[in-house]
Amino acid sequence: MKVYRTKKGIVIEESNQFYTLPDENWDAFINDDNLYNKVQNITQSSNISEDGHHWIKNGLMAPVENQEVWASGVTYYKSKLGRQEESKDSGGGTFYEKVYNAARPELFMKATGPNVRGHLQKVRIRKDSTWDVPEPELTLLISSSGKILGYTIGNDMSSRSIEGENPLYLPQAKVYKGSAAIGPCILVTDQPLPRDTEIKLEVIRGSNLIFSDTITIDQIKRELKELVTYLYAEYDFHSGSFLMTGTGIVPGNDFTLASKDVVKIQISGIGTLINPVE
Repeated sequence: MKVYRTKKGIVIEESNQFYTLPDENWDAFINDDNLYNKVQNITQSSNISEDGHHWIKNGLMAPVENQEVWASGVTYYKSKLGRQEESKDSGGGTFYEKVYNAARPELFMKATGPNVRGHLQKVRIRKDSTWDVPEPELTLLISSSGKILGYTIGNDMSSRSIEGENPLYLPQAKVYKGSAAIGPCILVTDQPLPRDTEIKLEVIRGSNLIFSDTITIDQIKRELKELVTYLYAEYDFHSGSFLMTGTGIVPGNDFTLASKDVVKIQISGIGTLINPVE
């Protein structure tokens, strides 16, 4: 079952049928340990709406309101290699080897809810960066109690030139206006995603596909619940949270995003998140 946040209210999609909830508060609705059962009950007991598809098409919003968005770093082997390569001249490459193998994961705050871009909204590259990439990431919806409630798609925009200059610059490389996009919906399920779930990234420039790659989530080194445990160990999320789980797709050193590029991220079972670059 898929849950959308729109300007007119919440839309639930199940088997290509839509159910609308115009008066529901988004934060209260999704921050519920029984979200799966609640959504299932709505699809079984409510009337099918003729407006749901129209609401999504004409008023789709990022599925985030007051939730914080956090991110995990160096959870894929390819990410470790990419980070080592970008920071080798600064002497920071060994840090990524250490965090990849450490018990404690790398976690950082990516964006507050109002700063998150949604499907078809523009993301940005920093004006003071010269090497920029999108990072396609499976993203978890987590309740305030620490329960994984669902899954969505995240685009963790990254300024590799800044992070490569010094690993301590990571907040500036990762957290800036238009650096985070999430959507188009939340896949609500009571089961873990299949290990062969595929993440696909495409970057289009003009009418040309200039980059494409795929990876499956079984390449994530850490268990998803492990990441959540560390995130929630000493911090409270009163409205729940989103956690990007890292990227395994790392374009080569000869690739950088440009204004007017279009980033498409598809995760099987969830959908496609599309963001033009400002």
